[in-house]
Amino acid sequence: MRRRGLGCGAVLLAALVLPVVLLAVAAAQNTQPRAPAMQTVGQVAGIPQRMLAAYHNAASRLPREVPSCRGLTWAVLAGIARIESNHATGRTISPQGDIAPRILGPLLDGSGTGGNTTAFPDTDHGRFDGTATAERAVGPFQFLPSTWTTTGRDGNDDQAVDPHNADDAALGAAVYLCGRDRNLTDRTQLRAAIYQYNHSDAYVSDVLGWIDRYSQLATGQIPIGQGATGTARTVIDAALARTGTPYSWGGGNAQGPSTGICCSPSGKSGTQIVGFDCSGLTLYAYAQAGIHLPRTAAQQAGAGNRIPATAGVGALKPGDLVFFAYDPTSDSTIHHVGIYLGNNQMINAPRPGTLVRTEPLWDHGFAGGTRLL
Repeated sequence: MRRRGLGCGAVLLAALVLPVVLLAVAAAQNTQPRAPAMQTVGQVAGIPQRMLAAYHNAASRLPREVPSCRGLTWAVLAGIARIESNHATGRTISPQGDIAPRILGPLLDGSGTGGNTTAFPDTDHGRFDGTATAERAVGPFQFLPSTWTTTGRDGNDDQAVDPHNADDAALGAAVYLCGRDRNLTDRTQLRAAIYQYNHSDAYVSDVLGWIDRYSQLATGQIPIGQGATGTARTVIDAALARTGTPYSWGGGNAQGPSTGICCSPSGKSGTQIVGFDCSGLTLYAYAQAGIHLPRTAAQQAGAGNRIPATAGVGALKPGDLVFFAYDPTSDSTIHHVGIYLGNNQMINAPRPGTLVRTEPLWDHGFAGGTRLL
């Protein structure tokens, strides 16, 4: 049986509810900031700073390469690179953008390795992919050498055009996505560009999901938990460290992500997904500071000093729980919770099919907050 209107994890309450135990913070706790008030987009999004710089560089240089292209942002490139190589995670990226060891895809010889059954004859004599037997996709954007020959660009002005260099690869990907004159602010044209990159509807959907998420982070540096110290900093850092974790209905506990339960009001089950729902994420983050919350969003609203919606967002401090309700005047209708980061931003597990992420406070259903710190 589904329980509606009570918020994340609002099923099987008798089994899931944890007692409210607010542990006192030791008087001798260090209250000096242990993290900067400003964190970069890369830190929040899980993108290595050198790769993020390559995406920004490519977006800024693109008008010189394809003057008629519009709408190519760093987030578009980040969405592609997230799927193709997870931003070269695990590799060393030099200040000049060179990536080591090289990122090489499976040998495309028609044997079926990597799911490919079409043979791609060698075109580069092993120059980029290390083999003259057949082709391999190469670099953080996984270009075939034959495509790179016509699309590759020198993104860092070192007189080389190398798919294993972050700047070159990002600019080459930007040129390829733009074609001759695409307007990538048009969702239809953006879809077409991504489909050209990989002829798979599932691939297009995955990339678009990441583009949308990254686009929410704007550019440069964003305020995350500005001014937060001590326990508030611990809570915020714990939540931010889980950015990118899948949403799982009923998932998450004091130890971390877990499989969830069945089923959300929309019928989505968390039984096969390891992750967090909204209140599971807040429960986990606060547990890292020694504060134990009840399981559901509506129950968490009553666990500390309540800040009513009428007080406005300005009454919130970084680290506060922030709530959303069908009726903001009635805590019994609270259905969602996040952790306030300052500057009208929160981190939360939004809904089934999404990932833990930072985003602006929702402009509907704001029901105030709760302060436990």
